[in-house]
Amino acid sequence: MAHDGAVILSDLFDPEPEVWGLRGDPYAWRALRDHLADAGATASADEAPGLLRTAFEDVVGVDLDTDTRSQVYREQYAHGGMSSGHVCLQTWRDRLMPLLVERARRPSAG
Repeated sequence: MAHDGAVILSDLFDPEPEVWGLRGDPYAWRALRDHLADAGATASADEAPGLLRTAFEDVVGVDLDTDTRSQVYREQYAHGGMSSGHVCLQTWRDRLMPLLVERARRPSAG
């Protein structure tokens, strides 16, 4: 349980989105969740966006703010299929990262 308005960052990843950009995205999502869970990372709603982006860079190896590519290939996320291993950076910028940030800003139920 987090303290004084802080959120446990790995808790933001549940439930998973129903729609992804490319086949590597759910694997990157889970790797990011696990990375943050292993670190026991907590943050205020204001700190969460920066910490999430830093963790994404740690896990995927891309800075979403400065890297202009629309996608990258990461072998560790390749599990079969045509776009296997590809992480859609545009989807992370436009939908997935904003979803996590929005979840961090929601008041906890309870």
